[in-house]
Amino acid sequence: MKVVVSVGGSVLVPAVESERVAAYASVLERLDAAGHELGVVVGGGPTAREYIETARELGANEIELDQLGVAATRMNARLLIAALDDRAAPTPPDDHETAREALRRGDIPIMGGTVAGHTTDAVGTALAEYVDADLLIYATSVPGVYDADPQTTPEATKFDQMTPGELVDVVVDIEMEAGSNAPVDLLAAKLLQRSGLQAAVIDGTDPEAVARAVDGTHDGTDIARRD
Repeated sequence: MKVVVSVGGSVLVPAVESERVAAYASVLERLDAAGHELGVVVGGGPTAREYIETARELGANEIELDQLGVAATRMNARLLIAALDDRAAPTPPDDHETAREALRRGDIPIMGGTVAGHTTDAVGTALAEYVDADLLIYATSVPGVYDADPQTTPEATKFDQMTPGELVDVVVDIEMEAGSNAPVDLLAAKLLQRSGLQAAVIDGTDPEAVARAVDGTHDGTDIARRD
């Protein structure tokens, strides 16, 4: 199976420590050994937010802030590359074509961000579409997709299954609420809707959830077109 994993930076690197990164590397190595083709995109997390907030106070414009965020994602990607040793491509690919070339030669590409204005969820979705992945996994800090932001709406209901169009509708509603956090961003959801990919949104704070998503035994949200 060809699998792309989009890992939130706050999930992989909630703090700059080795334990969570090593645990993710262990899961990826196990999936790789089982014969799965893997691509990974890593977010910026707290490191990116800290730099962005500081730069904003110093007067940086939005593009400059985006560029700082991209740099942070690539630092996080390098941590995972270090943990995977020779199974990963040696540097974070700058674009999807380079990532696909790494896959074709049997390496695991570990991407960060690419250009200003594109989130790593969108980068991961585009990579999955570009390489024709069998499964796209969004490893987030929530257990799945809810009909409202569970952080602000305790009675929010989790979806076990949904279509990409339903995901777009949910994300639009959540993103319209100031300060709310959608499980994936709107651009990623729209790309998923276009691509027709099979996807899953899982609680990535447990790295083993990625393996369960590949096995089809996760307890997050499955996203697929309905015939």
